[in-house]
Amino acid sequence: MMTLNPQAGIGAFIAVPGIPCDQDGPVFREPWEAQAFAMAVALHAGGLFSWTEWAATLATEIKRAQAAGDADTGETYYQHWLASLETLIAEKGIASTDTQHRYRDAWDHAADRTPHGAPIELKPEDFKS
Repeated sequence: MMTLNPQAGIGAFIAVPGIPCDQDGPVFREPWEAQAFAMAVALHAGGLFSWTEWAATLATEIKRAQAAGDADTGETYYQHWLASLETLIAEKGIASTDTQHRYRDAWDHAADRTPHGAPIELKPEDFKS
């Protein structure tokens, strides 16, 4: 489990406009949104990117999605956040887009065969198309 330093989360909130929030801070509709937020905060804290670089990448992703027809109602915000995270991870040489897709597909295969409520375990066969 990843522990998020509250100060690091506040840094993201200040540096990146548009984060859905209430009086207590960022709000998330689904657990994966909080996980994507925490991953970006942790990678920033680890020096992978600056908040200025992150904000520019996120803005580019949102503009791309809007040009493709995203209604920008706020419901897709963390989809853009995740796409930005994937872009920066590829650009920084951490994991290529192909590698990211390979692991996403393997995770989907593992999840499909896992009974609800059981831990998901990746196995070598999950990586076969």
